[in-house]
Formats: sequence, structure tokens, C-alpha cells
Amino acid sequence: MPNEYELLDSGHGKKLERFGDMVLERPCAQAVWTPKNPGLWESATARFDRAGGHNWQGRGQLSKAWNVEIGGVLMKLSATDFGHLGVFPETRALWEWIRTTLLAEKSRRHRDLKFLNLFAYSGGATLAAAQAGAHCCHLDASKGMVDWARENAQLNHLQNAPIRWIVDDVIKFLRREVKRGNQYDAVLLDPPSFGRGKKGELYKIEESLMTTLDLVHQVLSADPCFVLLTSHTPGFSPIVLSNLLRQYNAGGTIEHGEMLLAGAAEVMDLPNGNWARWING
Repeated sequence: MPNEYELLDSGHGKKLERFGDMVLERPCAQAVWTPKNPGLWESATARFDRAGGHNWQGRGQLSKAWNVEIGGVLMKLSATDFGHLGVFPETRALWEWIRTTLLAEKSRRHRDLKFLNLFAYSGGATLAAAQAGAHCCHLDASKGMVDWARENAQLNHLQNAPIRWIVDDVIKFLRREVKRGNQYDAVLLDPPSFGRGKKGELYKIEESLMTTLDLVHQVLSADPCFVLLTSHTPGFSPIVLSNLLRQYNAGGTIEHGEMLLAGAAEVMDLPNGNWARWING
């Protein structure tokens, strides 16, 4: 798949990444080793750190917004005050897996599939699923992020694709879907460590995730494809995520692993979060 992202180097608690023509240095606590290519870091277009607050150096050198193709999806990026850009490139391999899996399942089942993306952020996974012909429901508690995702849909010529754009609290939405009898063939959820719903509802992963997974189980179709659970929360290892999925899904196969930032063959992979997925059949 076309890709304009790469990890250039990491170490000393930082990562150096290329997003299209922009090279950025940002914090990364798990990069405790020594950088392999110290001289390369001088090429950074801009730098972000949290020393004494949230600080960008060279932010003026960045475009207010620029577009980068990652994992076959064109994404609008913009430097936020918290150092984020509107994409988490460690998830790109999962986008590609979602696209490939839904394409194969649609061909095998000879029908349209319904994909639910919870805590959906800027929509990379939603658009990968839409590229596979799935009917998508994209939900996030932030109206700003849902609007951003809709912009990304337009960039990918998917503005007319069958995507429901929902701004809501995840648990409240799922409870309504259960009552309505709405069901989905595939679900992705990326719960935050701590978050707020549309009306300020508190979400703490340790207290809310079990309820969320139970409701996800209730909205699965009679013959679902998969449930994919990802997390950046410390302590929520691949085994922890696998055990959580195993409680709600009998039979099938459970796979798990780390989400990785990656670059050229000589660049060390940088783990940045974990995933587990239950696959039916």
C-alpha cells in the first residue's frame, strides 16, 4: 500500500519520524536506547517537547495542514498543541488488515458488511473499511475529530460512501443500538486510558472497558467477522487484551501483538501500543 510515513530513528526518549516532506522529533518514553543515527536528527523540520509544558520548536516551518498517504489512506495532518498530528501511524498495519479481511469476507459472503469503529479519532480505520466496501459507523465523542474524519473521507473520494458519522458517548450509543436491534459484522475499539463523552461522561478504561466489551458482544451479528481491540494504556499488554476478548467471544481464533512504528530495514522498530483480535471461524 502507498505510504509516506517512516520512522527514521529513535532513542533518548524521543522519536524522529517523516510524514511526507515533514520530519518531526517528538517525545517517546519507551525509546530508552541510544539513537543509531545522531546526525540525522538535525534534519528535523520541527520539534515538540513537554519540558515545562507543551512546546513546539519550529512549528512555523510546518504547513497549517498537509496531506500524507499512510497505509493506503490519505490523511490530513496538522500539528496540535498537545503534539499530536491527527494520525497514529502505528495503526496502519491494522488498517491494511481490516481492508483485506473485509474484502475477503464480502467476497465470500456475497453481501455488504457492517463495520463499527468506536473511539474512531480521525478515521483511518473507518476509511480503510469503506475502501473494502463496508457500510461503516464512525463514532467519537469529539465533534472536532468527527469533522476531521469527514474531511479525510472527502480526501479519499469517500464522501458519498455509506458511513454514519456519530458524535456520542460510546456506552450510551451502544446501549441504544442494543435496544434498536442494530448489529455489526466487525468492530474496532480503541478505548482511551481516560476520556470524556459528548456531555462530559467519564470514561476510565479500568472501570468502563468490561461494560463496553459486553455491549459490543451484544451488537455483533449472528455470524460476525471479527472484534479488534487496541490500547495505548500502560499495563494493557497483548495478553491482557486477549484475555478480555476471550471472556466475551467463544470459539474462533484470538491473535495479539504490538503496534509498531517502523521504517527502513536498518531502523529499529518502536513499539507504541498493543492489539488483540478475535476472528470468527
